[in-house]
Amino acid sequence: EVQLVESGGGLVQAGGSLRLSCAASGFTFDDYAIGWFRQAPGKEREGVSCISRSDDNTYYADSVKGRFTISRDNAKNTVYLQMNSLKPEDTAVYYCAARRWTSVQAMCVGARRGDYWGQGTQVTVSS
Repeated sequence: EVQLVESGGGLVQAGGSLRLSCAASGFTFDDYAIGWFRQAPGKEREGVSCISRSDDNTYYADSVKGRFTISRDNAKNTVYLQMNSLKPEDTAVYYCAARRWTSVQAMCVGARRGDYWGQGTQVTVSS
């Protein structure tokens, strides 16, 4: 069974940090680009950051550039999102997704689509 399991969310004060993890199983992890997306109630899903299958290309939304860092460890089938200097507007449910045969631009900016999705983890940033 294909699984993507997010962890690491929680409640933090503005300016704080969190590290999200996405653990994958049931598919060939290094054949897939991985992305982090977020969605708040009443708001469209947003591509936050995506990373290519071989770790040679990354994308960051302008709103998080300089604050968030995406990385992957293919040996561990895990992708991370280090989030620093968090702002209240970062509050959302964060999902990881896997997509084959895609560029990070297409995945994160264009279709904002994945072949597989995790269940999400809540990130809440208080003022």
